[in-house]
Parts: sequence; structure tokens; C-alpha cells
Amino acid sequence: MSKIVGIIANPAAGKDIRRLVAQAATVADHAKVSIVAQALAGLGAVGIERALIMPDLQQLGNKASQRLQRGQQRLPEVDVLDGAVKGTALDSTHAAQEMRIRGAGAIIVLGGDGTARAVSKGAGEVPLLCVSTGTNNVLPVFVEGTIAGMAAGVVALGLVARDAVACRSKWLGVAVDGRELDLALVDVGLLKSQFVGAAAVWSMASLRHLWVTRAEAHSVGLTSIAATQGIIGPRDPWGRWVTLGTRSETGPLAVLAPGLVEPTNITASHELWKERPSAVELTEPGALALDGEREHMLRAGAHLQVTLHLDGPWLIDPQAAMRAWAELGLQQLNDRGDR
Repeated sequence: MSKIVGIIANPAAGKDIRRLVAQAATVADHAKVSIVAQALAGLGAVGIERALIMPDLQQLGNKASQRLQRGQQRLPEVDVLDGAVKGTALDSTHAAQEMRIRGAGAIIVLGGDGTARAVSKGAGEVPLLCVSTGTNNVLPVFVEGTIAGMAAGVVALGLVARDAVACRSKWLGVAVDGRELDLALVDVGLLKSQFVGAAAVWSMASLRHLWVTRAEAHSVGLTSIAATQGIIGPRDPWGRWVTLGTRSETGPLAVLAPGLVEPTNITASHELWKERPSAVELTEPGALALDGEREHMLRAGAHLQVTLHLDGPWLIDPQAAMRAWAELGLQQLNDRGDR
């Protein structure tokens, strides 16, 4: 039980190149400020006493706190964390580490899959409630900010059982030449490329291999490619590895970004199972994309291994949390004989 909840809002989420090459909407800073302010109101309403907020170059947390008028509603004390801000994913990782150390019972994350990945590296066992403000949103959900705050709050306070309203995310461990390199929560893509270039991946033209932890037909991004081979849900204890050939005009359709649909050309598909590495030896230089964004360059001849794990971060389902809390309230009424 904790009366502390963290909030990490990524100011860069929802502003990448897919706004130019597809029809993805831009999530403006003022919209994120509104969500954070709503979340603070929700946290206060259920009894959270302190909110730890990641500092950022746009001062989203400070602006959100200034919007709220104390005295008219119950609000948590707001503590914007100290520390240098670099404007990179490390800000989110370091903030999550600090929130964990200071005893946060949950962390609300505003961003896309990449932001969730960065936060997970520092959060440890602290459950995350990921609110969609990015482009690729397999993990984050669309939820109103007040509800997000209340749901995270009742989990942090122990009013509902974490295991009943949250599930562990799967994750993919990436190793190169026998050494651990990085991880992804949703997908790992190997692209034919001489350079990283723009981080976001929005085309299958250079994609050669894809590993996913889940594959659902309603998701946008690289996982929609793997979904053409069968659905994999978040609780299914397996993933998928697909190999792609040259561009096809007749293959099953995948939604790579909002408004961007391409036919697939999958030449091989394999199930991934826990702790069973899949391996590829690069015959040419490549770029490694993690959760939809290019992160690492690999040399020709490198030996790449991707391994599925089932013990990733706890992800709160806000609908399940609010439903469980409502049912608890009804049970308490029944126990008192008020109904």
C-alpha cells in the first residue's frame, strides 16, 4: 500500500515523422497538460497524498499543477523531481527509478510503446498505467485522465488487488554476439539499412525480420504484420517471429501507422516460446528497431538473438481497476445492510 503515485509524461510522444508520411495526429503539449491535471484530480479523489512528476523541458507537470485550484477539490501534493533533463528516453527511465525508490505504488505513463519501454527499465515491480499519447499504442490505452488517476490510485492504495486488475507484459531480450544489448516490450524489427536515420519505422520496404510479444488485428504498427498469421493476446504465453521478403502487392494488409496500410509478404512464420532464443546472422549491415523505433546499428556478420520472456512490467487495466473498485463499494454497502 502506498499513498504516492508517479506521473511520467513524455513531451516528445506523438510528434514523430509519421505525422508527415501518414495520417497520425499530433498530441499537443496542452493536451498532455490537461491529461496530467485530470489525473491529479483523480488521484486526490481516491486518497493519494503525493504525486511525483517527471521534470521535462516543456514543464508539463508544473503547468498541470498550476491549473488546479486547491480548496475546491481534494488534491495530492505535487513534487516535480529534481535532476538534469536531457530530452531523451533516459529522462523517463531515471524518473521511474526515482519514483520506485521513493515508494510509488503505481506510475501513470503518457506516451506510446517507446515511452512505456523506457519507463519499464526503471520501474521494476511498480505497476504502470499507460495512457495513449503516442503513435504506436499497443500497450497504452485510450482513457480519460481522471479515470486513469483514480484507477492508478486504487491500485497504489491496495483498495483493489494488483493481480486482479493488472497483468505482466511479455518482453523480448536482444543479444548481439552473445552480449545483452537491449529489450523491447512489443516488437523487435531487423531492417536492411546503412544508418539509423529517422527513428520511427513506417514502411515494410527494408524490414527483413520481425519478433513480437503480441499480435492483434486492431493494433496499429509493426505487430499488425504478425497479426496476419494469427492473433496473439497479451496473456498468451508465446510470441511470433516472421521473416519478410520483397514488397508484395497482394499479401494480407497491415496497418503500419494511422492512415497507412500496406500489403505484407511474409515468407516464414514461427512461434516464440519462453526462454527459447531465435537467431539470425546478418549478411549485410542492418538497423535494429525496438517498439517501432530504430535504436541500434548492426554490422554484417553480427549474430543476433531474440528471446521471449514473460516477466515484464505490470500493466494496469483501468477499466478492470474501476470495475473492481465499484464492486468493492457495492459489497461494502451490502455488508452494512444499506441496500
